[in-house]
Amino acid sequence: MRTLASVTRESSASPSAFYARWVDHDSWREWSPDTEWARVEGEVRRGARGILKPVGGPRTAFEISELEPDRVYTDVSRMPGARLTFRHEVEPTPGGSRLTVLVTLEGPLSWLWARTAFAGFERSVPADLDRLVALVEAVHAR
Repeated sequence: MRTLASVTRESSASPSAFYARWVDHDSWREWSPDTEWARVEGEVRRGARGILKPVGGPRTAFEISELEPDRVYTDVSRMPGARLTFRHEVEPTPGGSRLTVLVTLEGPLSWLWARTAFAGFERSVPADLDRLVALVEAVHAR
């Protein structure tokens, strides 16, 4: 397994505020500018399938593999020879929340995908999380 990105941030907002953004797939483009759109078929639940469209890239199917309200949202995309996992976790702290995003890639062709389509994740994932924190804190500061 290859780790493409691992980032942790602190926030004054509650865990439920972040979880709400993760399960609201229409909001992804607000904090992830590399995402043109994301949709889930039916109810957001473990095992639900969706499709996302990266800016400049092909549509990509994903499955919600882990879902714990106000705690964890994980989605997995499969491509030839590899599996890409985005795990979002939030835990309460005395001042709000601690968020962790872990992006991993596994499979026999993970080395190829890591060098091509996913080469920029070490920069984009922390930037996306920073945008999400700023967005959620701005909304909850009102």
